[in-house]
Amino acid sequence: MTCALLFRLLLLTALAAPSQGKHLGPTSRLRYSRFLDPSNVIFLRWDFDLEAEIITFELQVRTTGWVGLGVTNRYTRVGSDLVVGGVLPDGNVYFSDQHLVDEDTLEEDGSQDAELQGLTEDALYTTMRFSRPFRSCDPHDQDITSDTIKVLATYGLDDTLKLDRDRTFIKSIFLLQIVHPDDLDVPEDTIIHDLEITDFLIPEDDTTYACTFLPLPVVSKKHHIFKFEPKLLEHNETMVHHILVYACGNASVLPTGISDCYGADPAFSLCSQVIVGWAVGGTSYQFPDDVGVSIGTPLDPQWIRLEIHYSNFHNLPGVYDSSGIRLYYTAQLRKYDMGVLQLGFFTFPIHFIPPGAESFLSYGLCKTEKFEEMNGAPVPDIQVYGYLLHTHLAGRALQAVQYRNGAQLRTICKDDSYDFNLQETRDLPYRAEIKLGDELLVECHYQTLDRDSLTFGGPSTINEMCLIFLFYYPRNNISSCMGYPDIIYVAHELGEEVSDPMEGMMAMNNVEWTPENIKKAEKACKEAQQMVIIKTIDELVENTTGWIPEIIPTARGPCLESSGGKVEPQDKTPAGFRAAPVALSGSSTASLRHLPLVALLFGQGALSWLLATLQVGV
Repeated sequence: MTCALLFRLLLLTALAAPSQGKHLGPTSRLRYSRFLDPSNVIFLRWDFDLEAEIITFELQVRTTGWVGLGVTNRYTRVGSDLVVGGVLPDGNVYFSDQHLVDEDTLEEDGSQDAELQGLTEDALYTTMRFSRPFRSCDPHDQDITSDTIKVLATYGLDDTLKLDRDRTFIKSIFLLQIVHPDDLDVPEDTIIHDLEITDFLIPEDDTTYACTFLPLPVVSKKHHIFKFEPKLLEHNETMVHHILVYACGNASVLPTGISDCYGADPAFSLCSQVIVGWAVGGTSYQFPDDVGVSIGTPLDPQWIRLEIHYSNFHNLPGVYDSSGIRLYYTAQLRKYDMGVLQLGFFTFPIHFIPPGAESFLSYGLCKTEKFEEMNGAPVPDIQVYGYLLHTHLAGRALQAVQYRNGAQLRTICKDDSYDFNLQETRDLPYRAEIKLGDELLVECHYQTLDRDSLTFGGPSTINEMCLIFLFYYPRNNISSCMGYPDIIYVAHELGEEVSDPMEGMMAMNNVEWTPENIKKAEKACKEAQQMVIIKTIDELVENTTGWIPEIIPTARGPCLESSGGKVEPQDKTPAGFRAAPVALSGSSTASLRHLPLVALLFGQGALSWLLATLQVGV
């Protein structure tokens, strides 16, 4: 066999090799969809290939003018990334990767990183379909990440590219949703059970935590809860902030009726192991096919505490509510019983956030070394598969970081663009394993430029929280593991003389919150010894101490060089860049996974020649 023939066979092998990701062509079904505006004029479909790091969008707008879709940030539209396109009256199409140089002016990017897959117009709709890399090398392109993404959609009534604020909409979306509900099994014997508060008169107060105790379904043998969803009355949905379902230990003596969860009667705060939870912006959630919440065995809870947080900021009188959680369960058992572990900053006023802060970081430490002793039985490795992030209005970002033997192991989950109005249970792209002895650190990032007084930790929406709920298997009895700093040390570092924690909390009101003191407070909270509180389903509590470890930022992945334009020298970031997939006959994409074999057999020069040849179409 000649070298030329062998080379050609290797080339064909490289191009024919199947991609391990989900390749999306111009006619592939896009799994995810939603409207982007209140009037349902703008409809978006999307899907993505995690391996290739390519996302595909299809935007359908009720217009015969131009349409645009891109990514922006929470503070300003300036610098927003926008792909625009349309169909001219003569049938020709136009399509361009652009960005906003100010609030109203578009400018074409020097690097064209969006690939058009289709652009059509009929009497009612303009439909534009295109793909783009998660991260291009163009600084004008916003990255597509596992964070909450602020999607910008806009359109015109004709083909004049001019932004109109009345036809521009921004919506927070978690684009890289790993598991689609259609991918999961729904058992044929599914049974529905509702946990709800009936005809509850919402008080005229800003914040109300209403709690009641309800039985779980009574079954004669083991079943698994595999899905839950909120039950909200349409006219009350803006007043319901979150709903949590806590499992009660079977030895608990529970009160009857409905009362303030954290008021005069401490019995209404019993039961602290979350089994399912919903917060504003969330929808239904179905567990992976191999896990479920066990009910019906002697070890399973028989009763739960239903907690509903109402925010009646307008102090409306006479509003009755019957909200709750709908459970779906089955006798078809899954492989694992799941649990929920609550991490973060212990919610009480030792948690403080200064006013006027551009940025302020809070930390809550968890040490797992006592889990087995408190569980009363061996604790297998904890396999985390999902999570729910929770702060209130000042929260901007959260992350949970895992440490083993004093070294940072991984970031389990994070969102650098957290949106209070989009709190949903999310799946991890992998199962994160936690071993006994590991430390778990939650970091919460706040901004309080719009506040002129201290914000303290607490239940009200105008207070703050710093919580992450980890969904895991197999279930154990640990319900929460949370930390807080030594407030006496913090007060002393800020020049305040105090002798007990209560004085330490009160002393924060005496501090002049200059930018220097804000940074000094953040540093003191991080350097202070952490008090760690661990709690079980049976209300057993143990305390320990620890220190906040450093967080090593996760390096950004390589950017993708444009396949349709020039890469500016400054675009080649220190993280490096990689060549774009090679386009072949329309929208198909060559797999380059086998090309290193060419370099191995024929040298790097042959590989460079091959890539150049493919790009010029020889």
